[in-house]
Amino acid sequence: MSDDHTHVQEFFGTRAADWDRRFPDDGPAYAAAVADLGLRPGDRVLDAGCGTGRALPPLRAAVGPAGVVVGVDLTPEMLRAAVRAGRDRDGRLLLADVAALPLRSEALDAVFGAGLIAHLPHPSENLRELARVVRPGGTLALFHPIGRAALAARQGRQITPDDLRAEGNLRPLLAGSGWRMTSYVDEDSRFLALAVRED
Repeated sequence: MSDDHTHVQEFFGTRAADWDRRFPDDGPAYAAAVADLGLRPGDRVLDAGCGTGRALPPLRAAVGPAGVVVGVDLTPEMLRAAVRAGRDRDGRLLLADVAALPLRSEALDAVFGAGLIAHLPHPSENLRELARVVRPGGTLALFHPIGRAALAARQGRQITPDDLRAEGNLRPLLAGSGWRMTSYVDEDSRFLALAVRED
């Protein structure tokens, strides 16, 4: 396991038990972002870096009982918190790394990634792996329940020019990883970039 993995697991592992209590009002933002993903009943969707599974209920509602919802996370404590919250009823939870997903190529219709991009150790390669498991024409949502400026202020830092979520950085990063950005929103109330998997 790389130092990047160890850092992510340590960071989220110690915060898993009270993660949902720290951010109790994010539910509507998650539901709105899932709606923007444009899922249909019967679709197959991955929540990459699912954490405590806050996106799983709206993802399940969008794809219905015939759809498939899978939540993948690198941190066992986050997955245990998802189970305690009962969110394992909305999707199958897997302890796995988004850098090497245990899924067939082109098996999915969409990927949802909340707060994911900032924690990818090798963003281009990792986004390429997400593209591998999505069918051509499938979609990706990179989401955060608050925008870049609001998040930086919450963390007591400034936005830097190398921020991967800046549109000028994210668009070419996605393009080089098999995705074409179709929508970009960065407001105080949310960050959402949508992309389509290229052929």
